[in-house]
Order: sequence, then structure tokens, then C-alpha cells
Amino acid sequence: MITDVLLFIVFFVLLLLMAWPLGRYMAKVYSGERTMFDTIFLPMEKTLYRLAGIDGAQEMNWRQYAGGLLIFNILGMAAVVAIQELQAILPWNPEGLAAVPFDLAFNTAASFMTNTNWQAYSGETTMSYFTQMAALTVQNFLSAATGMAVAVALVRGLTRKNTKHIGNFWSDMVRSIIWILLPLSIVVSMLFMQQGVIQNLSPYVTVDTLEGGQQTIAMGPVASQEAIKELGTNGGGFFNTNSAHPFENPTPLTNLVQVLSIFLIPTGMVFMFGNMVKDRRQGYAILAAMLLLFSVSLGGLYASEIYGNPITGHGLSEPTNMEGKDMRFGTNGSALFAAVTTAASCGAVNTMHDSLTPLGGMVPMLQMMLGEVVIGGVGAGLYGMMMFIMLTVFVVGLMVGRTPEYLGKKIEANEMKMAIIAILIPAVTVLFGSAISVITEAGLAGLNNTGPHGLSEILYAFASAAGNNGSAFAGLSANTLYYNLMIAVGVLIGRFGVIIPVLAIAGSLAEKRVSPPGPGTFPTTGSLFVLLLAGIVVMVGALTFLPALSLGPIIEHLLMLQGMTF
Repeated sequence: MITDVLLFIVFFVLLLLMAWPLGRYMAKVYSGERTMFDTIFLPMEKTLYRLAGIDGAQEMNWRQYAGGLLIFNILGMAAVVAIQELQAILPWNPEGLAAVPFDLAFNTAASFMTNTNWQAYSGETTMSYFTQMAALTVQNFLSAATGMAVAVALVRGLTRKNTKHIGNFWSDMVRSIIWILLPLSIVVSMLFMQQGVIQNLSPYVTVDTLEGGQQTIAMGPVASQEAIKELGTNGGGFFNTNSAHPFENPTPLTNLVQVLSIFLIPTGMVFMFGNMVKDRRQGYAILAAMLLLFSVSLGGLYASEIYGNPITGHGLSEPTNMEGKDMRFGTNGSALFAAVTTAASCGAVNTMHDSLTPLGGMVPMLQMMLGEVVIGGVGAGLYGMMMFIMLTVFVVGLMVGRTPEYLGKKIEANEMKMAIIAILIPAVTVLFGSAISVITEAGLAGLNNTGPHGLSEILYAFASAAGNNGSAFAGLSANTLYYNLMIAVGVLIGRFGVIIPVLAIAGSLAEKRVSPPGPGTFPTTGSLFVLLLAGIVVMVGALTFLPALSLGPIIEHLLMLQGMTF
């Protein structure tokens, strides 16, 4: 147990040491300040604008920003569908894989476009090298950059005054990719290749096994997809077993690098926020609330897995619940990965979450249900938490009888309506999708387990979709017409049902003037604010999902203690 705790401490220390300078760098990138990489990236940026016929300096109001974002993403989704449907005749398909069925192609395109990366297919037997690279890996960059752009637009709304402009979507996208995502991905890809992650375009290899049979070993350009999969909090694996596959995650070092990569940019964006608003304490307060929530989640998941299943014996002397875990990573590496990937809306897995204990499986589920704010996805975590910040200052304003304020901007009726919409839309999507699925034949047909565990499988699927996470409980047969379409709708609503209200808030705040703090202004940098913010997040999640969780993992855990399994 001591070594497990040491691993967690090392993780937090390394994360903060890397994210702090990255946040300062990103603040300079989005503010247009000079950086040490100007001579490399500025010519690339200008060339891209010239080829696309774009004026990167032209400012947009929030409607123009949202319009460009929607059109760009819809066209990207259509391109991913087309590539999947044509992959049989496209190059780099040494295994001669056929076109993807349309419902699955639509689901996959919606999923990767929204930074969800829900995978109802086995990558090595469904997608060609060309599809993996030109469609899925490209969308990993674009979807991550979209979230980063929205977060930056919201920060500008908070810092600007008396203007309708919140930046330029195309400029924010290009800078996110060229200046941040691409160089980081190159570095991480090279590290992965050095550790044994494969990167080739070779045909699959057939070998003779020790038992005298034959086995086909999949090849492919894995390292390049693996890096942006983690850095962009995308999560889509090249192989079916994702980061449990030795070609994707071969060593304990790559496992540590992967969990650090998942949290790196979302954490860096909180530091970026503090630098862009010219008050680093604001960023520290948000990060403290995020890390507090995450630490509690990680501790709960780890403790539940260490305690194990009393049916098979339990005790702190040895980890007893090793079902669904890779021996290379053990309970500590598996618990850390499961907590990180669902806190950051990544969805990559090195453990089958269906095999976690009931309460252990509830932790990843609850983190997704809270609204992608416990660190959260790249950009999405920051703007998602900002919605809860507005709710927090509103509650405080009611207590003291003042108009709520944040960073000198009054949070009025319009902002509160949009914030509540952004918070409620994913929750409603989870509950309605789950409710429909448990009362329809098509929804129940995908279950591999009965009772409360079966309900947990359905709840997890829609929480993963609406939270744009993409991880699966691994116990639901989701590659059906019903689930392909339902999950696709869920990921689209969960993504754009939040982004549009966030941009509307950014535009509204940018038009306001900044009021200097007064004697009654509630400080948003102290420990009281941190505790209130974390409490509001938990309270909203508990009030919304406690009944459903009670019928799923909570009652399953109580029944497990009585010797019952499902």
C-alpha cells in the first residue's frame, strides 16, 4: 500500500511540475504574445491561413464563432463517415477490410468529432490504416482543438469589456493544433516508440504458437494515434482492448506517461486561465477544487478495489479484485488510470471497468455524471467548471442579498439561464437515454448481466456518451442499430448542448463592463470558495443521479456483501 500511495504522490507532483509552465505558454499563445517558437510556428500558421483564405485576425461575435465551429465540425463528421464507407477502395488497407456499416460509421464519426471516441467496434478488425490515420487520428486533433478554442473564447468573455468580440475560431483552432497539440504529440509519440509502442504500415503477421496453432498479430501506426489519444483526452484505441494492449501500453512507464498526458493539457489550461485573467490565484482556486474532487474519487476507487469482493476473500494484505486488470499495472496503476480517464473525459482504459467492484465502478460513472468537470477534457473541463462557478457565486449572492459577480462581471439572469442549461442538458440526456433503454426490447437486448449490474451497464453507457468520455463498461453489446443511433445522439447533445450556451455566456460577458470589487464582493480565491465550489458540484450530481445510482451500483454492492452476484 505504501508503494501505491507513493505512485499517486509522484503522479500529482509530476503533473503540476509539467502543467504550470505549459499553462504560461498557452496563455502567451492565445494572447498573441511572443514565444520561443515563433520562428517555427508563425510561418506555418500564416501559410495555412493563406491557403485557406482566412483572416486569422478578424474578430467574431459569439454567434459567428459558434456558426464557424458547428459548420466545421459537421463537415468533419461527414468526411469521417465517407472515409469509412469508402475504406475498401482507399489505400493503406493491407487486410482488405470492408466498408463499415452505415449505422456504425455514423456512430463512430459523431463520437470522434465530439471528442468522445466511443468505440462499438474492434479497431484492428474494422478500420484500415488509412481510416485510423486520415479520419480518426485527424479528428482527435480537431475535436481537442475545438474544446480548447471554446474555453479560450469564454476566458476572453470574462476579461474583455464593452465589446461583442470573443476572438476568431479559426485562429484559436490553428493555434491549438500547431502550437500545442502537434509538438506535444510528436514528443510523446517518440517516447512511446522508444518504449515499444509499434508504428508501421506493415500487413498483419501470422505466427506459430507454442501449442502448434497459428495466431494473427495486428500491426499498424499505433504510436501516432496513442499520443494524441491521451493528450487530446480522446481515448479511442487502435486496438479493441485499448491501453490494456501491450502494443499500445507496453510498460509501467508508458502507463504513467499516459495518465500524465491525459491530465496535462486540462490542468495546464487552468494555469492558463489564471495567467490570462491576470490573477493566478483564480486558477489555483479552480484547480484546488478539481484536485480535491479527484483525490476523493481516486481514494474511493482504490479502496474499493483493494478491499475486493468478500465472496472471493478480502484483506488489505493483498489486492483481491484482479479480475479485468493487467498484472503489469496491478491495482494501483489500474485504479489510477480508471480514475484519471473518467475524470478527464478521455475514455482510454487499461482495465475493464465492468470488472471493478460495484462501488469501484460507480466512481468512474459518477465522475462522468458530474459534467466533465473533475479536471475534465481539454478545454471542456475548464468551461464546464465555469458553469458550476457561476452557479456557486449565484448561490452565494442569494445568501448575502447581492447580485452575483465573478472577476468583476455581474452574473445576471441571461448567464444563469445558459449555465443551468449547460449543466442540465448532459444530465437529462443520461437519464432519458437510460430510461428508454431499460423499457425497450432493443435496449435490453444488449445486456450481458441482469439485475442492478445490468442497469449500471446502461447508465455507464449514456453517462459516457453525454459526458463525451467514450469509455465503456465492457459489458454492454453496443454495436446494434439501436445503440449506435442512441449513443450517437447522446454524444452530439452532450457536446453541443454545452458548447452553445457556453459561447452565448462568453458573448454576453464580453459586452459587460468590469466593476471593481467592493466590501460585499465574495472572494473567489480562498479555501471557502474552493469548498463551496466542490460542494456545489457534488450536490448537483448527488441530487440528479442518486436515485439511479441507488438502483445500480449501490444496491449491487450491498447485495455483494451478502454473497450475491449478477
